[in-house]
Amino acid sequence: MLAPRENPDLVGHEKAERELRRLVEAGRLPHAILLSGPRGIGKATLAFRLARFLLGAPSSGEGLAVDPESGVFRRVAAGGHADLLTVERAYDPRRRRLRSEIIVEDTRAIAGFFRLTAAEEGWRIVIVDGAEEMNRNAANALLKILEEPPRRGLLLLVSHSPGRLLPTVRSRCRHFPLAPLVRPVVLQLLERFRPELSRSDAEALAGLAERSIGRAIELADTGGLALYRSILGILAQVPRLGVHAPQRPHALLHLPVHRCACAGRAARAGRAGALSSGGTRISCPASTRSPGTARLPASRSCPVRAQRETMLKLTSGKCRLNQRSSRMPSSSSATVKVRTSLMRG
Repeated sequence: MLAPRENPDLVGHEKAERELRRLVEAGRLPHAILLSGPRGIGKATLAFRLARFLLGAPSSGEGLAVDPESGVFRRVAAGGHADLLTVERAYDPRRRRLRSEIIVEDTRAIAGFFRLTAAEEGWRIVIVDGAEEMNRNAANALLKILEEPPRRGLLLLVSHSPGRLLPTVRSRCRHFPLAPLVRPVVLQLLERFRPELSRSDAEALAGLAERSIGRAIELADTGGLALYRSILGILAQVPRLGVHAPQRPHALLHLPVHRCACAGRAARAGRAGALSSGGTRISCPASTRSPGTARLPASRSCPVRAQRETMLKLTSGKCRLNQRSSRMPSSSSATVKVRTSLMRG
């Protein structure tokens, strides 16, 4: 898959592309734009697409597409355009790896870049890829630039987590939130960039990547699908653990639920039948009373509610059914937890 600066195609964000084109043609393009969304959906690709359009490359259609054979496209792809600056995590020569954040020296270079005159008498554009990775000093330096925006200068912030940006930075940008790609688009792009994948593998990758084509390709290249299937194989060998009802009187009894016809709504109640090996029964008070059941005072209008306070008899003594008075849910799949406590007679 091509890098964002080299990618001539953008799929799934046509609405945002048309809106940006409309702002350019109306002369109302803001000085700072924030492109946010999940990683790998095309935010940086859209940023470079807009930059090429503003830098004078010939376009076609209603969007921001430019001719890949044009000189502007080639210079942007090579990183050699004089009016475009890209800021991202830099290489640390001392530690011999990329830095974990964008430091203040990187953002201070933006101010010096904007003070220069445009080489081609047009726009000067800065793309900050991974803006949430700026440390506090770098973000404060960027804020000073946003407070005094240069003429014919555009700042494009690409962020995977816009909530990590300073609120003062977000408030000074026009926000374009980009949604994840739809599943058919991810499958289409996987078929284009990874044609060796089978249909089942592509479906699995689209689900694991959460509708991000960049993440799906990364999983395909790093063996993520094989790892996922090995984990499923391990989990399939784990024995299923059954939960048995406790036999002690102090345990919690989970009574099944039926719909109370007499009350006309879903109610928690125990089905008529033995609840334990001792033969203790609990039945709907609207039916014939059976030994071991009792009704509460007639002040309770619903007979099923009265059953929640029913007194049970166990072979070892008398048990009291205690349950907090609560609003009965309408779901018929709920269970009633009944706490029984042994009373010494």
